[in-house]
Amino acid sequence: MPSHDQPHGAASSQLTTVIAHRGASKAAPENTLEAFALAGRLGADAVELDVRRTRDGALVVHHNPDLADGRVIASIDAAELPVSVPALGAALDACAGMWVNVEIKNDPTEPDFDSTDSIADETMALLLARAEPERWLISSFRIETVDRCRSIADAAGEAGAPIRTAWLTSIVPDDVVELLTARGHVALHPWVELLRREVIDACHAAGIEVNTWTCDDPERMAELVEWGIDGLCTNLPDVALTVLGRGAPA
Repeated sequence: MPSHDQPHGAASSQLTTVIAHRGASKAAPENTLEAFALAGRLGADAVELDVRRTRDGALVVHHNPDLADGRVIASIDAAELPVSVPALGAALDACAGMWVNVEIKNDPTEPDFDSTDSIADETMALLLARAEPERWLISSFRIETVDRCRSIADAAGEAGAPIRTAWLTSIVPDDVVELLTARGHVALHPWVELLRREVIDACHAAGIEVNTWTCDDPERMAELVEWGIDGLCTNLPDVALTVLGRGAPA
């Protein structure tokens, strides 16, 4: 897990973590146990995965609100899901040895939107019960959802290693540093296509980490490393590791 004790902004591959986007998702089906385990074998530092909730309240890992056959996950029970859709607990088990960026899917435009953010409560309860707070980084496009996670983590009173929270966004507002600082979030997750060096510098000056998504181009990876990016979220963790000079594990 990235440490706040490390200096920010240095163009060193040792300070850049490789986050496997939905697992090693170019080589295995995304958001599956296979993709998560493969990311670990390739040497990724972390995995990013997506959390949704079934009709009967199970937390499961899937990017879209609906399945390939058109059924909406929130409208069916966990027992009706394809075997390829894992429960969140099983997915975290498959990420052993890595930290995990848990993205909570709670978009107001999607059929499973939860205005009460109870999905945040339930996700945090599961993570807190595992007693490994240093392994989890929670993010969401809906800032109210990560705000809720932040308040739960703070209320849990975890000494020394609270669960960390990040805001996931496509467009970075000019006041992003003030926004994140005021809300207690420790990281920004901006879209790689719109990410500028000034954003990284401003975040680092305030002690905020920057993990960008989703970067599969080796030249862009190298540029971002030179800019001091904290984390590269990528479908190609093996390529990122090569760019960073770390290569594949023995």
